[in-house]
Amino acid sequence: MNPMVETIRERIQQGLDPVQLEVLDEGHKHAGHAGAGKGHFHVRVVSAAFAGKLPLQRHRMVYATVEDLMNHGIHALSIDAAVP
Repeated sequence: MNPMVETIRERIQQGLDPVQLEVLDEGHKHAGHAGAGKGHFHVRVVSAAFAGKLPLQRHRMVYATVEDLMNHGIHALSIDAAVP
């Protein structure tokens, strides 16, 4: 497994205590564009911490757990954030 996937997973787990969490390395889908091949990830996270939050607020919460990794291992992060 990609060590960055594991790092992202650990950060989100600690910060949001999700009931479901999936982190996918999607670097292979970005051939031909800047940063291609690495640093592209997709996160699907389901957490009670998102209750009452708008989608933008949920995304900000996820970004907050990995913000120091942005441009230091994460080039792009797509997020699906839901409430259980």
